[in-house]
Amino acid sequence: MIDNTMQPSNEYETLQSKPFQPSYLVGEPEVIKVSAKSRSTAVAGAIAGVIRDHGYAEVQAIGAGAVNQAVKALAISRGYLNRDEIEIVFTPWFTEVDINGQERTAVRFAVEDRRRVQEAPAV
Repeated sequence: MIDNTMQPSNEYETLQSKPFQPSYLVGEPEVIKVSAKSRSTAVAGAIAGVIRDHGYAEVQAIGAGAVNQAVKALAISRGYLNRDEIEIVFTPWFTEVDINGQERTAVRFAVEDRRRVQEAPAV
């Protein structure tokens, strides 16, 4: 029998919290917002540009179609950045966003240059 009265576990709450923000990042990162109608190649170009300029970006998607486009864009951007010998890694997490007074759950991806991740001091 399933107990529906249980509260969310700490693990779930941890999934919703923002991952560690890199020490080399100054200010808030640029958030690339993706919709189900976004062209994955255009989003990939935006990701690649932000990574080349700043070494870190965040991609946000709400809904299955948008998450699908975001993941395709992340895969395509890896190809774009490989030409510049930049290898990216990304970490997904859930976050709550307010859209027209309604709270919605979004998936965010922290996108980083793997070299910077490896150079970061251990905490």
